Amino acid sequence: MADLLLRASCDDVGLRRESSADVGALPMWLARLALAIPAGSAVRINVDGDLPVPLGHLIEGAGFTGSGPDYTRAATLCDYVAPGMRFLVCGLNPSPGASESGIGFVTKGNRFWPAAMSAGLVSADRKPIDALTLDGVGFTDLVKRSTPRADEIRSVEYQAGLARLERLVQWLKPKTIVMVGLTGWRQATDRPKAQAGWQRSSLGGCPVYLMPNTSGLNTHSTLDDLVGHLTAAAEGPPPEA
Repeated sequence: MADLLLRASCDDVGLRRESSADVGALPMWLARLALAIPAGSAVRINVDGDLPVPLGHLIEGAGFTGSGPDYTRAATLCDYVAPGMRFLVCGLNPSPGASESGIGFVTKGNRFWPAAMSAGLVSADRKPIDALTLDGVGFTDLVKRSTPRADEIRSVEYQAGLARLERLVQWLKPKTIVMVGLTGWRQATDRPKAQAGWQRSSLGGCPVYLMPNTSGLNTHSTLDDLVGHLTAAAEGPPPEA
C-alpha cells in the first residue's frame, strides 16, 4: 500500500493531479509538478500521510514558495532526488537559465556536464531526470533563490540551505555528496579555509566531496581539473576520510 495521497491543482494551466505514492517518490512527483507549471502560477498542493522530513523542505526544494496548501511556483530550479542515489550533486544556487530550462549547470560556459560525462558520472548530457533514474545521480542546490551570479547570495542563506540539505540527506542517504563551489560551502559551514577534496566532517551521515565551481567565470579551474575532481568523487573516500 502506498504511503501518501498526493493532490495538486493549478487553475492557471487547468492542471489537476491526484495519485497515491510511496514516500520516496514524493520529491520527483513534486519536481514533475513544478516542471508542468509556469513561474508565478498559483498552485494548491495537499500531501496526506507521514513524512520523514518537513513538507516545507520538500516544497521549497521542488521550487514552490508560500504556506500550504496554497503555494506559488517560484522562478527557480526543482530538486531531482530520490532514495538510493550514488551521488547527490549540490550546486550553490540556480542561475536564471537553469531555472527557466529546468536543468542545472546549463548556463553557457558551465563545464559541469562535460566534466561529468568525461568522469563517467552520467551517461547523457544535460538530462537530469535520466541522470537520476539511470545513473543514480541526483541534484539540488544549497540556496533555491535564482541569481545570475552566486556571489549575490548571502552567508545566512547558505547556512539556512545547509540545514535543509542535511535533513534531506539524512532521509535519502546518498552514498556521496558532491558539493560544487568552495565559497558557498565555506560560508555555510563557517570553515573559511575549507579546501577542495574529501571533507573531514560528513553531512547527515554522508561523506562530502568539495570541488571548485564549474561556472565558466571560474577561470582558476580547467575542464581537466574538474574531470579530476569528479573522478576522485566517483572513486569514493579514502579510509581515513
